[in-house]
Amino acid sequence: MMERLAGMDVLVRVVDDGSFSAAARTLGLTPSAVSKQISALEDRLGTRLLSRTTRRLMLTEAGRTLLDRARPILEAMAEAEESVTALGSSPRGLLKVNIPVAFGETHIAPILPGFLARYPDIRLEVGQADRFVDLIEEGIDVAIRIAELKDSSLIARRLAPMRRIVCAAPGYLERHGTPERPEDLRGHNCLTFIERTHQLAWRFGPKSDPQVVDVDGTLSTNATETLRHAALAGVGIVRLSNYVVTPDLKTGALVRLLVDYEIQESSVYAVFPASRHLSPKTRAFVDYLIETVGRPQYWQESGLDET
Repeated sequence: MMERLAGMDVLVRVVDDGSFSAAARTLGLTPSAVSKQISALEDRLGTRLLSRTTRRLMLTEAGRTLLDRARPILEAMAEAEESVTALGSSPRGLLKVNIPVAFGETHIAPILPGFLARYPDIRLEVGQADRFVDLIEEGIDVAIRIAELKDSSLIARRLAPMRRIVCAAPGYLERHGTPERPEDLRGHNCLTFIERTHQLAWRFGPKSDPQVVDVDGTLSTNATETLRHAALAGVGIVRLSNYVVTPDLKTGALVRLLVDYEIQESSVYAVFPASRHLSPKTRAFVDYLIETVGRPQYWQESGLDET
């Protein structure tokens, strides 16, 4: 059985690499040894698998049929071996992580020392960006994303619910009045994100048939903290994530508005590329995120996020 599988493995490698010599280099064999393996496989099956010319190799119909059947079997065996090996290997090596700026500074940065203490053989490279990052193209192992994710080649683990809260400073409301309905926002100075077009059209419940209100104001920025400080200073009304404004709502520095119209829009996810085998270092980090960020947070415990 093992000889048969070995012969099939050599056939797959010859086809993928394009020649006997290239396959030999990949497998650590001599070209003659590769040729003998293919010949032995053909003799055992009683049919020709490859058509050889001086310039190229081509699969015969029998070779194509065998390759199509053999490749999934070989991949399954490789996956099984990797899984068993991973059970006995400790997380180690470089782990590249990408996190959004505001959430990362508030919730991810404080837990990283604990992760490094638990896994001293892992080296972390953490990038912070609010732009979309292509994990595959940029070689990122794990990213934190705050959105309702669309179908993709990524695997997502939900860490926590998140909603955006409309709020303003008491001083602003004293001067300009308190909006009672979403449409009242059209008469207010609403502070928005410059890079998020959907922030210029704030959505309110119900989720099945949301109400969309176009807003405008004197400040647009791509920095969460700039909007928060402007709101605290009474410049206008903001719509920020609950994990950003919860402390200010607790102290009364900001007042929560339009509570009855809020909509549960998104969640916090750990995402990573789909693969046959999840590396120990990636699995360790995702499990750690679930253990720390995934537990009930203060923005959930305060009643600011009922799910």
